Amino acid sequence: MGSPQLVKLLLDTHIWIWSFLEPEKIGSRVRRALEDPAIEKWLSPISIWELLILVEKGRVELDMDAEEWVAQALATFPPKEAPITTEVVLSMCKIRLPHRDPADAFLVATAKVFELTLVTADARLLAIKGISSLSNH
Repeated sequence: MGSPQLVKLLLDTHIWIWSFLEPEKIGSRVRRALEDPAIEKWLSPISIWELLILVEKGRVELDMDAEEWVAQALATFPPKEAPITTEVVLSMCKIRLPHRDPADAFLVATAKVFELTLVTADARLLAIKGISSLSNH
């Protein structure tokens, strides 16, 4: 008998942000997964970049400096960092999303390369074939 497969979750940017700023938006299945210490949680630096853009555009409001907020968030909930490798970039360039969002393409490529389950509420990402996903709905 082999050992059970370790579940590894890659958080979509909005799931990561909601877990701190709007936890009521996190569905019960996703909440249980996030609270389970046996499940690895991963975050791409792309999500941090995306958060900084959202703050700059005024679409996300933080109660402190964005860099300080990120540092506190990572200290409070320390995920594994999903590196942006050459393999991820090459995979990203092959992904054709209907909405052409480069951040989403990076997240999908990261999930593929590192065999992670993408946690998202985005129906467009949930519909992508070839990656494992966990719906927040």
